[in-house]
Amino acid sequence: MEDPAQLKEEGNKYFQADDYENAINSYTKAMKLTKDKSLQAVLYRNRAACFLKKESYAQAASDASRAIDLNASDIKALYRRSQALERLGKLDQAFKDVQRCATIEPRNKNFQETLRRLGTNIQEKLRIQFSTDARVQNMFEILLDGNSEKETREKAANNLIVLGREEAGAERIFQNNGVKLLLQLIETKNAEMILAAVRTLSGMCTGHKARATAILHLLGMDKICMWMAVDNEEISMAVCNLLQVITESLSGEGEKEQHGKEAALVLDTKKDLKMITMHLLDMLISKKVSGQGRDQALNLLSKNIPRKDLRNPDNSRTIFVIDSGLKKILKVVGQVPELPNCLPLTENTRMIASILLNKLYDDLRCDPERDNFREICEEHIKSKVDPQDMDKTLQAVQTVSGIMQGPFDLGNQLLGMTGVMEMMVALCGSEREVDQLVAVEALIHASTKLSRATFIITNGVTLLKEVYKKTKNEKIKIRALVGLCKLGSAGGTDYGLRQFAEGSTEKLAKQCRKWLCNTSIDIRTRKWAVEGLAYLTLDADVKDDFVEDKPALQAMFELAKTSDKTILYSVASTLVNCTNSYDVKELVPELVQLAQFSKQHVPEEHPKDKKDFVLKRVKKLLKAGVISALACMVKADSAILTDQTKELLARVFLALCEDSKDRGTIVAQGGGKALIPLALEGTDVGKVKASHALAKIAAISNPDIAFPGERVYEVVRPLVSLLNTERDGLQNYEALLSLTNLSGRSDKLRLKIIQEKALPDIENYMFENHDQLRQAATECMCNLVVNKEVQERFVADGNDRLKLIVLLCGEDDVKVQNAAAGALAMLTAAHKKLCHKMTQVTTQWLEILQRLCLHEKLEVQHRGLVVAYNLLNADHELAKKLVGSEMLEILTVVGKQADDSKKQHVINVARECLVKCMDYGLIKPLSQA
Repeated sequence: MEDPAQLKEEGNKYFQADDYENAINSYTKAMKLTKDKSLQAVLYRNRAACFLKKESYAQAASDASRAIDLNASDIKALYRRSQALERLGKLDQAFKDVQRCATIEPRNKNFQETLRRLGTNIQEKLRIQFSTDARVQNMFEILLDGNSEKETREKAANNLIVLGREEAGAERIFQNNGVKLLLQLIETKNAEMILAAVRTLSGMCTGHKARATAILHLLGMDKICMWMAVDNEEISMAVCNLLQVITESLSGEGEKEQHGKEAALVLDTKKDLKMITMHLLDMLISKKVSGQGRDQALNLLSKNIPRKDLRNPDNSRTIFVIDSGLKKILKVVGQVPELPNCLPLTENTRMIASILLNKLYDDLRCDPERDNFREICEEHIKSKVDPQDMDKTLQAVQTVSGIMQGPFDLGNQLLGMTGVMEMMVALCGSEREVDQLVAVEALIHASTKLSRATFIITNGVTLLKEVYKKTKNEKIKIRALVGLCKLGSAGGTDYGLRQFAEGSTEKLAKQCRKWLCNTSIDIRTRKWAVEGLAYLTLDADVKDDFVEDKPALQAMFELAKTSDKTILYSVASTLVNCTNSYDVKELVPELVQLAQFSKQHVPEEHPKDKKDFVLKRVKKLLKAGVISALACMVKADSAILTDQTKELLARVFLALCEDSKDRGTIVAQGGGKALIPLALEGTDVGKVKASHALAKIAAISNPDIAFPGERVYEVVRPLVSLLNTERDGLQNYEALLSLTNLSGRSDKLRLKIIQEKALPDIENYMFENHDQLRQAATECMCNLVVNKEVQERFVADGNDRLKLIVLLCGEDDVKVQNAAAGALAMLTAAHKKLCHKMTQVTTQWLEILQRLCLHEKLEVQHRGLVVAYNLLNADHELAKKLVGSEMLEILTVVGKQADDSKKQHVINVARECLVKCMDYGLIKPLSQA
């Protein structure tokens, strides 16, 4: 059996060695083995010291209290408890403990100093608390007073929002009956007051589970949904944001780990999250909810229901929504705006619902789950088909059309249901405009893939041509034309697989551009003209004509900036086609010959898809103002801005950044800022493309202008992500150039680069055989060594970092030499230890240094002489070594040169080196020789 006293001593040794975990284990074991109260008190006191070191202040205070219970005059335990309580923010209790310590040992200066500091802190805390309370009260009085001036109320509202975002302010508002007062503000029906109240509540709920739960129950989900349902976009979005913040706080997302805070009460939030989901699903089919409110409910479901990481096996939230609310979502998808009993919708509602369906379907893990999803959809569609009721049948076709805009494979299966295609054909021949509109749109969505479009091509082309010729209605004409465009582009970029006769696609495109520029046509219909161009611009002749038509380009950009976000994907697709930023498979000549021999089809490139044509198109797009349109599209706070759309936008940006001369224009029009969210969120391919575009901009631009304020720190992570062996050499090179540019700006940026764990990657590239990569990595390291943390890594034993820098100084590549010499000069100036280390890492150090000091490039020579001066300055013995070599002769030759303005800085350093040698008495002035 182990001895408690021995375990205590063992714990003390661990504590002195800074091994607090093992020290805690030893003290805990000893506690269980002894009943001696005095020993127990010492063990609790010692364990409290360990917890203090580990910043586990609640446990430290608890252990110190137990020690005091066993020995009330234990001064060490009292002082440790006071330290822990101070860290926990309980200043008044900490003050009492130190007061007792000072009473027991009145001459202890440490106790007296702590007493004074705590006294001052308590006074300050009380002052802030009382002033905060007074400010909160004053703000509410101004806001609830109908007679106060508008400007005063606006100022009070803004101050309240700011206060709600601060932890202390949020707590004071909450404690001072603030939630009820905020409710009163919402009930004033004044839009500005409602926004101020909702935004304050959002701040109060951010990252605080307990407060978010309390506020959710105080407000009530019914009221929150009622506010979100109003027909006011700003209020609806603000309430949506409040609900998002509450959901994140309840599910534990976005919480910051804070040392020194006691663990909050463990709350089971599953019931609350389920309640929120149920209310949102109910909002979807309520006629009292505005179109804006319905959009926000769909956006919230899209953000919070599907798994964010598919490696997490728990998709129970998705299963719950499918079982409880899939039919409600399908009802929204099947709405026909032209019918009298339609729910209030915006132009985006059905598209957001289709995207939600797609996300839910993608989140399913197995075939039985997908079969259940399909069966619910089939049952819903069958329930709508009624030969006696044309409106219901119309909704069935609209539902299939909406599903094909979401999970296409599922939509394709539903298309094969008995009677669905027949319904679409019958509706095309109907006299009613609405029937034709829905049927033609459904045909368009049905012909998405070449292999699947063959049935539509054989049957649908005739149908669409007939509709196009017969109808006099522009709305239907445009849609029929888009269907023809889509079928005409089924061969993709393959010049040899054109579906229509020569010149037909150009005619279709000309008509689309004409409609696009016609402002007398409604936006929803003009949007279809862009949809047509998204398919037709796969043809190089069409894209070349389109970029020449500046009014058509600008009309498309203006549409992209409107509130109708369903156009985003079409605009992005058109721009990808115009800039040729889609993936092109490289043709292997041997395989081409083999295919030709076996009479297989070989894809052909259009002459106008060659690089010089693409560059001309890029210039035309930039001139027409494409960047402002892209920046506006990126800001769309809607589920319609899918990861796939973000990827398309990232591809366009990368194509636009290709020519370095255009990057200044891109930055000036806000392209740099717009790229950051694309590089942080989206598909893996999209993030890489956006990061590469950022690297191109950051490599040659002034970061303060390209990424103003705090944004520049967000750029670092995407750039570091390109330092990866899976990325190509150009991406690595441009990422290193951009990091070099950033690391030369400020120490805060250098620190951010280190925090993103970029150093090991940069060091790896310094070993590269590729000259340009090695040069870029060395230049980056030259800027980073200014940082103290990087210097410490060079000083640390057991690594070859300094050796690598010294050897790189001996490289033949002048740029590598220059960067390495700069790094060496800064390192040897910062640490004398590195001066000694330099002479030990390689036997070639002196030869390399002499080569630097005789270099024909003045910049390299200057850096070499600075290294020599640092070695001389570091130590008498090192100076002796240098003077005993040919180095003295080199310094003398350089130092004795006549003054020359071009190389004066080099001559001056050599002279300083000689003066240093004289100071050591290693050489004598000429007059004494």
